This record gives sequence, structure tokens and C-alpha cells, in this order.
Amino acid sequence: MKIAVASDHAGFEYKEKVKKLLNELGHEVVDFGCFSPDSSDYPDFAYPAAKAVGVGECERGVFICGTGIGVSIVANKVKGVRAANCCSVEEAKLSRQHNNANVLTFGARLISWEIAKEIVKVWLETEFEGGRHERRVEKIHKLTGL
Repeated sequence: MKIAVASDHAGFEYKEKVKKLLNELGHEVVDFGCFSPDSSDYPDFAYPAAKAVGVGECERGVFICGTGIGVSIVANKVKGVRAANCCSVEEAKLSRQHNNANVLTFGARLISWEIAKEIVKVWLETEFEGGRHERRVEKIHKLTGL
């Protein structure tokens, strides 16, 4: 898959590790920044990355900030994006199975790298179940502004 990655300064170290992990798993990575641990603003990087997912230039995205909340809010402003902020492997799995999340977010200040790595792996491996969940995802996309 072609996967967009983005972070602010708080997520920079994990973003670099995620890029390496994604490459090891055979995925193509498009890095939207940030490009150093210097203070930065997450909307500057999460929004262009989310747009790439929303228009189909990238199949999925992994965005990281201190809590994952900021990048998730930004990503969900983009039509076609279903971002899920996940702090556990179970949340990541369910975000794919039930919500067909195409952007994963998490907080580098809240979870260890070992947990983050497992979250990313499970999120990438888990398929959308469709069925009754498809109807719900379609309803989300019909909401005003989406």
C-alpha cells in the first residue's frame, strides 16, 4: 500500500520509526513532515497528508502528535477520511473492522513504541467487515461537510 505519514515535533521520533516499519512490511511511504524535532504545528503536516488519503493518492495514513487528538481532528476535516485515534491494539482492530478507518492516529507521549508498533501492524492487517458497518460508514459520508 501507499501510506501517508505525518507528525508534529512531538511525534517526529515515532514517525521516523513508523516509516522504517512500513518499509520493512513492504509498503510505499509518502512523508508529509515534519522533518525535524523542532517545534512545529501539526495542521501544517496532517492536513496535506489527509488530503492525499481523501483524494486517493495514498490508500491510508498514519499521523502522530503528542496525543494523537490534534492530528485526528485535522484529518477528519477532510472529505473521505475516517481517522481513528487509537491507544490500544483492540481499538485499532475495531477501527478497521467496524469503521473502515483509513487514517490511524496515536500519541507518542501516551503509548510506548512497542505498543505503537503493534497498533500499526494490526491496523494494516485488519480488513473492513462491511455488512451492517458499511451502512453506517455510508451515513457518515452523507453528513453535511463530508
